[in-house]
Amino acid sequence: MTKPHAGAWKTRAMRVAVVGHVEWVEFARVERLPAPGEIVAALRHWQEAGGGGAVAALQLAALAGNATLYTALGDDEYGRRAARRLEERGLRVVAAWRDEPQRRAFTFLDADAERTITLLGPKVTPRGDDDLPWSELDEMDAVYFTARDAGALTQARRARVLVSTARELPTLIAGGVRLDALVHSGADSGERVHGETLEPAPELLVTTAGSAGGTYALAGGGLATYAAVRPPGPVFDSYGAGDCFAAGLTYALGRGDAVQAALDLASRCGAAALTGPGVHVRSP
Repeated sequence: MTKPHAGAWKTRAMRVAVVGHVEWVEFARVERLPAPGEIVAALRHWQEAGGGGAVAALQLAALAGNATLYTALGDDEYGRRAARRLEERGLRVVAAWRDEPQRRAFTFLDADAERTITLLGPKVTPRGDDDLPWSELDEMDAVYFTARDAGALTQARRARVLVSTARELPTLIAGGVRLDALVHSGADSGERVHGETLEPAPELLVTTAGSAGGTYALAGGGLATYAAVRPPGPVFDSYGAGDCFAAGLTYALGRGDAVQAALDLASRCGAAALTGPGVHVRSP
């Protein structure tokens, strides 16, 4: 795994970014999910810009003091609202505007802290041939990738450290670029992957297991474990916890942390995300 010169990040601010997607999310806090045919009343409801790319970018900004989100947005009310909201929360948003509708989502948050998501429309993501300032990525210390385009993946690889979610496995296979780290869930069948699925294999493969911690493997090495971190307060919901974990890992690897130290920061970011409603990020 490529490392910066010793102390390089101590003399300047970290430069971090996400190449990924945004969803405009309507949240409803309920005691429990409705049974088929049942009507339940929300205890609380609100709307926010979310989705894996947006959440990870907000977490990176909380850690680094700033971050850029390279994305695509629907040129409609929801897309414009999402851009404004993310900028209000301190992100630099660089977007390609699409004629297609902005993707939205409806998310139940129940008393067991689980989130149940219904996606409304296809994912809107940046493409490598979009007229975005891709050359800026040459100066990035670390980038997290959640987009669905092999060309965008190639652009993201311009950064010194590149981390991706396994949710975009078909894109990763098609792109064939080297990843410094790949994060996937051991519990989510849609994210399970073996390192040998990709060529070249990722330098680091992290398998998350929620409150049980998880495992990791360096390229060509055996499995090792890492511990979970206790949330720093009462648990509210799990929305975005995995994306905050991945963003923490991205930041720490870009800073030059050893793997165990990077996973500790990632775990603290994921745990902190559990303690607030919906899109909740903080610097642990």
